[in-house]
Amino acid sequence: MGFAMRLNFVDVVVDNSLKNYYVDGQKMGYTFDIRLSYYRGHFLSVIDEFGIRVDGRDISNDVIKFCINGKEFSPNEFDKCYSEFWRVLDPATIRVFCPGGLEEGRHDIDVTLFFRSPYMPVGDNHQYMPVDSCGSKSMDITD
Repeated sequence: MGFAMRLNFVDVVVDNSLKNYYVDGQKMGYTFDIRLSYYRGHFLSVIDEFGIRVDGRDISNDVIKFCINGKEFSPNEFDKCYSEFWRVLDPATIRVFCPGGLEEGRHDIDVTLFFRSPYMPVGDNHQYMPVDSCGSKSMDITD
């Protein structure tokens, strides 16, 4: 991606939000929260690029759920989520299916999140300002 506007309003990865999650007593994966580093919310359909990397390993979108407004979506569905609004003050929970979860200790979380700002046209052919809302954080997880 070429130029992208960057506004650092908040840390994208929310402090102390990394946790393992359980289903029927079995550790099935982990969760953490993210926020938009922008001054207004947006519909999920404007997200052009989304990715998660944990401890240097890319996580497949097939095992990620993006949870917001009491619903969950696969990042592969974002282009169809034109009526699902992510409010700027509301964190989204990222849930990763990973049987066994993460081991106790420190983990590096990297989030790639680029979206287009639909009210800021740039150039011809319905192009809009790309916005960089990426973030990284090292966090501890304990069970």
